[in-house]
Amino acid sequence: MKFCIVVEITVKQMMQIEENGHQMGFFRKLMMENAGAITARHIVERYPDLTSKKITIFAGLGNNGGDAFVVARHLAAFGCTPTVVLLGHPDKIKTEEARSNWKILEKMNSVNLILASDVNDIIRDVDVMVDGILGTGISGKVREPYSSAIDLINQSHAFKVAVDVPSGLDPDTGMVNDKCVKADITITFHKMKIGMPKGQDMCGKIMVEKIGIPPEAEIGVLL
Repeated sequence: MKFCIVVEITVKQMMQIEENGHQMGFFRKLMMENAGAITARHIVERYPDLTSKKITIFAGLGNNGGDAFVVARHLAAFGCTPTVVLLGHPDKIKTEEARSNWKILEKMNSVNLILASDVNDIIRDVDVMVDGILGTGISGKVREPYSSAIDLINQSHAFKVAVDVPSGLDPDTGMVNDKCVKADITITFHKMKIGMPKGQDMCGKIMVEKIGIPPEAEIGVLL
């Protein structure tokens, strides 16, 4: 009988692994592409006919939002017209990887884009909501418009998909300091974040997916 050893990692370790992979030539933009594509695949597997489904994707200004932009692009290729709610202004998107994926969406008629400083008018009658708001980038109290977006997601009866980590959950401790998306499924990348099993009531079903990072990128990081 073979036993699978589950290695859980901290956010700091994951950031170092990503940096090591980037230095090897497996660039962060490729990680983002694979993360978004894999998340979209999970949605497609649950809803094979997306043409009749309403999907709203909430995106923050960091790389979690960048992952969400990729999700939208891939879902559009499967025949739905997703709505992406950017929680801020495009000029404030923090990384080149996320900015480049946003610019692609701006050229796509098959994706609805909303710039939201106030999420109260966002359509609530949707089938799937995707949380790409904060990911691992949580610290302290959740600010607006992120706070209202989390409330809106949790109030919805839609199927809720969290990208990497439910927004508001501390991935190192599994604690919620303020508020948190309560997901039905969380697609996390490369390895389980160490606090997620403790926060499984917020994560829902946790799926750990590889995104192509070379195992050599872990050398010196995981002991």
